[in-house]
Amino acid sequence: MPTAISGGSRIRTNTPAENAYNALTKSSSDIALRQLRLSTGKRINTAADDVAGYITSRALQARNGALKSALTAAGEALNVTAITQDALDNINGLLTQIKDAASTASTGALGTDEKVALAKSAYRLAQQVQFVVDSTAFGGKQLLWGTFSGDWTIGYYADNTLLKIGIDLTTANADFNIESKSFNLNATADAIAPGGNTNTFAGVIGLNLECLNNVNADDLGIFSKINISTTITSLAEALNNVNKVASYLGGIQQRITSQQELLQSQITNYNAAISRIEDADVASEQLSLIKSQFLQQASLISLAQANQSPQAYLQLFQ
Repeated sequence: MPTAISGGSRIRTNTPAENAYNALTKSSSDIALRQLRLSTGKRINTAADDVAGYITSRALQARNGALKSALTAAGEALNVTAITQDALDNINGLLTQIKDAASTASTGALGTDEKVALAKSAYRLAQQVQFVVDSTAFGGKQLLWGTFSGDWTIGYYADNTLLKIGIDLTTANADFNIESKSFNLNATADAIAPGGNTNTFAGVIGLNLECLNNVNADDLGIFSKINISTTITSLAEALNNVNKVASYLGGIQQRITSQQELLQSQITNYNAAISRIEDADVASEQLSLIKSQFLQQASLISLAQANQSPQAYLQLFQ
């Protein structure tokens, strides 16, 4: 703290000038600091500005960066579920039409030609189901072949360990609660009749939609009187299984959406915390800058006046 000292007529020192010089140095340093903070917008530009604030803000920034990465991962996971969900909805609609065709064929009012026509029309829908299955992909991976599985880091615990969510569409996933999750139509079954083969579609043993193309006037096959009841029942079970998979994905979508909302809120709160610690208060810094500029000018005037004092003492030697 500077002290006002008079009697500055000694040769060794010019204390008033030194005090003015020290005040000038301090105000100039303060001006440089305020200008730096205003130009960068940061109150903490180096660790020396605020040791505790520096380490805290850097830790928050690291955490915030991880949360932003988790938000991106959650979005990708949501894309996978949304794409798969849309495909299953489309398959549901196609299977419903196929089942309606089978139900129509079960009526005794239709002749053989009408039933064959219904079967061929339903087979075209089955082909579209296969196309949907084959074209539903993400990142170069097929989603509905019964082999897809993926994990995404969608968050972090307090100790920064990973919080993952898995989307498992493999045939071994018991959460589907169906015997098979493969929607592949490329089976070789001849019919759905009891005692037949074990090929499956949508978890229904013996259901092969390729059989729709085998219906003809000489052999109605799965549309015959003896098989039509099994056909309708099997299609109904297939529809139910498709809906189970869709429901499974719907639950995952709900969780990911909730996690996205949480992450967005956390990122905003972390940004606010970092700003409070690290960012400069522009209004306060501007006021301090003006104050320091005033003190700088006053110190310059005081220094000039203090340096003129020796001239008065030199008159004693005249």
